[in-house]
Amino acid sequence: MRTLHRYAPPVATAAIELRLDRNEGRAPRGFPPPTPTPLELGRYPDLGALEREAVARFGIDASSILVTAGGDDALLRLCLAAAAPGARALIASPTFEMIPRYAALAGLELDEVNWPEGGFPTADFLAAVKLQTRLAFVVSPNNPTGAVASGEDLTRISTTLAQVNPEATVVLDAAYAEFADEDLTPLALTLPNVVVVRTLSKAWGLAGLRVGYALGPPEQISRLAAAGNPFPVSSASATAALARLATGEADLTNYVASARRETARLTRLFEELGAQPARPSQANFILVRGLDSERFRDDLASLGIGVRAFPGRAGLEDAVRIAVPGDPEEFARLERTIQTTLAPEAILFDLDGVLADVSGSYRAAILGVALELGVELSRDEISAAKARGHSNDDWALTHRLLAARGVDIPLEEVTRRFERLYQGTEQTPGLCREERLLLSREQLVATAKRYRLGIVTGRPAADARAFLERFGISDLFESVVTREDAPLKPDPAPVRLALEQLGAQNAWMIGDTPDDLRAARGAGVLPIGVVAPGTDPIREQAVLLRSGASQVLFCTENLLPLLP
Repeated sequence: MRTLHRYAPPVATAAIELRLDRNEGRAPRGFPPPTPTPLELGRYPDLGALEREAVARFGIDASSILVTAGGDDALLRLCLAAAAPGARALIASPTFEMIPRYAALAGLELDEVNWPEGGFPTADFLAAVKLQTRLAFVVSPNNPTGAVASGEDLTRISTTLAQVNPEATVVLDAAYAEFADEDLTPLALTLPNVVVVRTLSKAWGLAGLRVGYALGPPEQISRLAAAGNPFPVSSASATAALARLATGEADLTNYVASARRETARLTRLFEELGAQPARPSQANFILVRGLDSERFRDDLASLGIGVRAFPGRAGLEDAVRIAVPGDPEEFARLERTIQTTLAPEAILFDLDGVLADVSGSYRAAILGVALELGVELSRDEISAAKARGHSNDDWALTHRLLAARGVDIPLEEVTRRFERLYQGTEQTPGLCREERLLLSREQLVATAKRYRLGIVTGRPAADARAFLERFGISDLFESVVTREDAPLKPDPAPVRLALEQLGAQNAWMIGDTPDDLRAARGAGVLPIGVVAPGTDPIREQAVLLRSGASQVLFCTENLLPLLP
């Protein structure tokens, strides 16, 4: 018996605001969905009106349609209806990932033909047809590539399959047909062994309703009706879907036109950025190859955009699928985010823990102030406080930690003691002398030749200048934003100010605290985490990932090989 696993698409650790990883259509505009009456809610749904609307739309007989719970339900029913000892299904890969799962669930053996891009591989597909082939799937436009089959391809497949096995069915999965140059549905409905699967989840923007339908010969539709649950769509979904079909044609046309423009523009953008260009797509998404796909996915997720990578899926390891939003503002955000990820103009650094090892200075000063007042803090307590956020001011952080231990003294006194330890006195060298540079001048010089460099720090300006001058790197940074210049992180204002001073729109920022990462994301800058010296690397990595880092480095030097 095969082991079946629950379908679980990858989930980003960062908060996603713009979901472009599921190929959902744009949400309907100007469409308040009607509410079923209490009587309708109390009874099993009557799908007759929805079926009649589809009958009129496609010019078919009422016996040739079955309303299903999305296109997925129709595909599963097709597999279940075809199940028989030794039965086989044929697909062109890569394709919609649920089809192999449904075939396995029904006990069908699967044959695959390679279709990475371009025209449908009809000759290879027909050569793979066997006597036991009961289902042949043609997904056009194909998911995840956006490639299409032609009418001639479909006709040849239909004819050949009928000759080899008269009981076999050709399945045209036309989920994205509205976006294609040619909708093969009218042709398919003239072929005696073809069932068409359609959905309202994509171009019609009703993915949340789960409404689709199967169209085909009456005897095929009858078998599909018997292969699943009765009443597959709720009254609420059917009522809303019917209203959408009746009133949403103009919105559909507008969205399809927007999606076609955006896929073309997105394809050009990758060419302009020097990435391997995406292939032409006739769907509402493109597939880009040649990327570090998981890193690219995580980079976009850190800035609130979800795209789909395919880790572990043969033939798609370097590919990312990106749906287009069909909205000018959202598409502009997608463009900026891709440019930020692949072509930054500037690199911004936090100072403490990123360029400066402060484990023996700032953190030691926190411990020293506490000890002077009879409190023994641990470095873990400091790290935990940093992880909670709003801790970019070490004076205020020290004050909070002491208050939590019952020591209530004015912030001014805490600051005075802290500065005495950090700056030193005539008799005692300051802890600032313990700081060391985490990137060499040579490394920074090489980076500055390719990018504009800036610093965004919560340090006072005098302390920031002193560190940069001490290590002879002040000339490499065109912008140094300190606590006197803008609100402290996690407010994005200091990051935005650095971008303004640098004259840059796209940048990466490297920080060691949640405050750094949140400020970067708020300013539309790629947030990269780094584990500060003297902290627990595994714990800090987890904290930074939870705080939205696109990735976490275990030392600042690890940034250099990542720079595009």
